[in-house]
Amino acid sequence: MSGLTPWFLALRPKTLTAALIPVAVGTALASGDGGPVVTWAAVCALFSAMFIQIATNFVNDALDFRKGADDEHRVGPRRVTQGGLLSERTVLRAGFACFAMALALGIPLAFEGGWPIVAIGLFSLACGYAYTGGPYPLAYRGLGEVFVVLFFGLVAVGGTYWLHVKSYGLDAAVAGLQVGLLATVLIAVNNLRDSPLDGKVDKRTLAVRFGTRFARREIGFLSLTPFALGLWWLAHGRPLAAGLPFVALPFAIVVIRGVCAHEPSAVYNRFLAQAAALHLLFGAALAIGLAFG
Repeated sequence: MSGLTPWFLALRPKTLTAALIPVAVGTALASGDGGPVVTWAAVCALFSAMFIQIATNFVNDALDFRKGADDEHRVGPRRVTQGGLLSERTVLRAGFACFAMALALGIPLAFEGGWPIVAIGLFSLACGYAYTGGPYPLAYRGLGEVFVVLFFGLVAVGGTYWLHVKSYGLDAAVAGLQVGLLATVLIAVNNLRDSPLDGKVDKRTLAVRFGTRFARREIGFLSLTPFALGLWWLAHGRPLAAGLPFVALPFAIVVIRGVCAHEPSAVYNRFLAQAAALHLLFGAALAIGLAFG
């Protein structure tokens, strides 16, 4: 492989929309509410969120290999540390460098948004590392889904909205929950696919703790609940925000049917890509609906 290819793989580029969509939705909600849109802050927040996600991916790549969760029996997309493309030490250093970049980008955001943004930033950095690292790694204790709903949903959407209008309300919470639940579909599919190996290395994801049947129901709940939450927007005079996201419903159905019809295996990589498309399409449609009513 060329020198940059392993780094491109380590970035997990197909998942980076999980950082883009919350910023887009939070900004669209602020615009639709008639508030000021601070463009530079939205751009800065986007890149800060992306650096946190990339850093989390790097740390996850290195530490999952160290702990034995990624070995020669892995059926998911290739990991650079497990595949010997980059050393564990190199990937970890890159992860910490990305955390530092996110922190640097957060400084002007702190001046713009005040102490709430400082708290959000420090919480996000800590959780990004604690997802796989530290004495109580979230992903190994069945808390990965909670992290994703919080960081890639409620915190990211709400924090972006706060940067623009300096307030927070139920609208931001509902939008954040919709986005966060769909982002969590990716990790739920990933965890179900990897559950046979994860159980052997004491990675106690929800799929390992409660079994395949529970994990399939979880994926169904995560995939469909955001559409039901559209009733909030309908009740509050935003029919486009309620209706437009339904263009993504076919992807939700395909993902649910796929995981129910197949045992955990490499075929789940296709469902993972479909879950990413579901999140992207739903989030883009929701942003348009919120911005224009």
